[in-house]
Amino acid sequence: MLRKLWNHFEEYLLVYSLVFTVFLIFFQIIMRYVFHSSLSWSEELARYVFLWQIWLGASYAVKQQRHLRIEAFKNMLPKKAQKYAEMATLLIWFGFSIFLAYKGSELVLILVKRGQVSPAMRIPMAYAYASVPVGCSLMAIRLIERMVEYTKLLRNRGVS
Repeated sequence: MLRKLWNHFEEYLLVYSLVFTVFLIFFQIIMRYVFHSSLSWSEELARYVFLWQIWLGASYAVKQQRHLRIEAFKNMLPKKAQKYAEMATLLIWFGFSIFLAYKGSELVLILVKRGQVSPAMRIPMAYAYASVPVGCSLMAIRLIERMVEYTKLLRNRGVS
């Protein structure tokens, strides 16, 4: 049960948040054009949910191996060197994810200290900005999983 939840964590969050956002925006349209009274907070909430979708989607793309990559340089290398280049790429990407998670956490802490709130909903802005460290941390975990899988694949093929 927990394994299934972990394997589909980002997917579940992305699907449910998309459904929520569609209903929210649909409700806003109905309020505006049918009742001639719009909600002051719906667009802001949709924007913040979208921020979370972006960073969770980046983690999901790592899991699905769907990030855009330019492999022209890697393909010019000998086959054995390509395998090392792949691992080096994953390590650099992991380091960048950790860096973004760390810097994002610093920003969230600054926003918490300042007590900055959103204009329409009056919720702490730290909630919206927390999408960066959470998404990048999940991405780093997914990259670790990918590196472990890749290492196992190399060992099974007898490549050292």
